[in-house]
Amino acid sequence: KMSKDEFILPKNFPKLKNDTFLRAARGEETEHVPVWCMRQAGRYLPEFRESRAGKDFFDTCRSPEACCELTLQPLRRFPFDAAIIFSDILVVPQALGMDVQMVAGKGPTFPDPLKEPEDLQRLCPKVDVEKELGYVFKAITLTRHKIEGKVPLIGFTGAPWTLMSYMIEGGGSNTHSKAKRWLYRHPEASHIMLTDVIVEYLLGQVAAGAQALQVFESHAGILGPVQFKDFSLPYLRDIAKRVKEKLKETGQDVPMIVFAKDAHYGLEDLSQSHYEVVGLDWTIDPRSARERTGGKVSLQGNMDPCALYAPKDRISETVQNMLEGFGTRGYIANLGHGLYPDMDPENVGAFVEAVHQHSKRMIKQI
Repeated sequence: KMSKDEFILPKNFPKLKNDTFLRAARGEETEHVPVWCMRQAGRYLPEFRESRAGKDFFDTCRSPEACCELTLQPLRRFPFDAAIIFSDILVVPQALGMDVQMVAGKGPTFPDPLKEPEDLQRLCPKVDVEKELGYVFKAITLTRHKIEGKVPLIGFTGAPWTLMSYMIEGGGSNTHSKAKRWLYRHPEASHIMLTDVIVEYLLGQVAAGAQALQVFESHAGILGPVQFKDFSLPYLRDIAKRVKEKLKETGQDVPMIVFAKDAHYGLEDLSQSHYEVVGLDWTIDPRSARERTGGKVSLQGNMDPCALYAPKDRISETVQNMLEGFGTRGYIANLGHGLYPDMDPENVGAFVEAVHQHSKRMIKQI
């Protein structure tokens, strides 16, 4: 039996029993298509709601034990092929010294957002990532031990534009007009140096035990192709390149996934950005995604989460069509966005089962 102290150290992790997700990320052969869901640790699970009841959201993020428990909950219910650490992209703006609160019914809120370029001086110029975000690293290490090698653990971060848009907008928004106004009025002040912090944060997650990394550019779709090329793509590429170079020094190879939601115009560029996997939202046709990425990357996605409101036989049919579109090689099944709080866990189970059953059959037939 391990002593409590050993759970704290990022070494002697249990041996990985199911590496299907990692193999698919690298485009290798698998026996079935791996599947996981964005927001699989989420409010659709009654046990998640129970664990979170009455607790502040960011306090939960800062508790390694709570994050570990929430990360493991969906694995007890469903045979997912990967877990993603429970956390939030907005812990990075917090590390930069910004106040972020989770307001019930409203979502994340910055009481004092960035309004003018001079506000950038409020941001901490040199973030001590270990000190400010060490709680995430501890959560990853603890979870790697407690997951007992069942499936790989994914670490993640928000991408610079998405984080910046929150920091300027002050929260969620339909138009993101404040953030975009900033890009058009102050382009020179739009290249905020979030990249350094993000690179260090991702490397810290790998050192703590993360076996794959996902970069969320959730707000890509509010940019047009020109702004995407100016204010998003260079940073996405730089992050992957720098993380890869650093990991190479220690002989580590950690697959990286980029998920730029609604950036359908950027597929070709994203497939040549040092990421092994490109995540897709549900607005993209699987066959055309394969054509446009030319076999350079594995693909992840992209069932419309709302398809989970359908009866189970229809979910199964939707999954089959999706698998036929993507093919079974170099493919990770997922939703095109996160699970919504009012979804039925039974239907999530049906989704996972359909991916496994249909893909096993298809791979046998090859």
